[in-house]
Amino acid sequence: MKTKAAVLFGAGKPFEIMELDLDGPGPGEVLIKYTSAGLCHSDLHLIDNDLVPRFPIVGGHEGAGIIEEVGPGVTKVAPGDHVVCSFIPNCGTCRYCSTGRQNLCDMGATILEGHMPDGSFRFHGNGDDIGAMCMLGTFSERATISQHSVVKVDDWLPLETAVLVGCGVPTGWATANYSGGVRAGDTAVIYGVGGIGINAVQGAAHAGAANVIAVDPVAFKRESALKLGATHAFATAEEAAEKVTELTWGQMADQALICVGTVDEAVVSSAFDVVGKGGTVVVTGLANPEKLTVHVSGGVLTLFEKTIKGTLFGSANPQYDIVRLLRLYDQGHLKLDELVTTKYTLDQVNEGYQDLRDGKNIRGVIVHDA
Repeated sequence: MKTKAAVLFGAGKPFEIMELDLDGPGPGEVLIKYTSAGLCHSDLHLIDNDLVPRFPIVGGHEGAGIIEEVGPGVTKVAPGDHVVCSFIPNCGTCRYCSTGRQNLCDMGATILEGHMPDGSFRFHGNGDDIGAMCMLGTFSERATISQHSVVKVDDWLPLETAVLVGCGVPTGWATANYSGGVRAGDTAVIYGVGGIGINAVQGAAHAGAANVIAVDPVAFKRESALKLGATHAFATAEEAAEKVTELTWGQMADQALICVGTVDEAVVSSAFDVVGKGGTVVVTGLANPEKLTVHVSGGVLTLFEKTIKGTLFGSANPQYDIVRLLRLYDQGHLKLDELVTTKYTLDQVNEGYQDLRDGKNIRGVIVHDA
């Protein structure tokens, strides 16, 4: 069959809209008609050469849609089911899945290669095999993906909103609640109030933190943070540190959650300095893996028993937490509709990413044609 998709042919280039050939589902695979896709910063990392995939590749790793067809052996979903995609496939049986760490599933090792678990491709164009970002390629009207990449959700939920729970929402929320371990009465500082950071704000507030301090240079994002649970918001790390000192009588923060679009040494150092004894720094944002961005005093690390840790997907489990967070949304305990600043068509994907660069969006969402 044919499908319209946004394809990236190399770093530094815009997405190109083109028609591709799409193979139908084989064993363990499903054909999905995407209704919506999130514009997440991770796809921008492909353009900026911070992450290096196999090109060409269909972009998009946040997706929601309806299952149209299933291949042999598929047991998780059936045609007509509403699903949210997990950008990390989860097999359920590897060492990590079987110990409750689905976010580290071995199947996720090749998500930047863009092929299916067996090494083959489902998108084709101009005589080439074309990959799918995170084995999903949600910047396409349809895709053939693994059943291990989908999570069935309640069919009364709006998919244009539920799509956000495929990556940014659980990553941020769980950064606070799981990786950061925010507890009632804590002081948490969140650096970066984009699609992940705004949900770290919600997560910290949900956990009962006494002080939720957001740091972002964009006034619109600071205002948004204050509406969604932050108690304070500052343009600079220096201003935030001064306020933390005042609020805690010099004890400093319990958690510093780094959710900026591109992590650098400066933000890591600021986060390390703002936490007090026994404090935890969580690095959720990405940077080029070849760049060394963590440089701190080993002496202070030891003497103050500080912790620096990385997290993928906030250390959440997709099959459980995607459903859990949508239930919280359905019950009015998690804000999702308020996160969507602008909706775009697939043809506007490059415009959407420029708006992300310009700080105009908390979240942008592509709505596919019906």
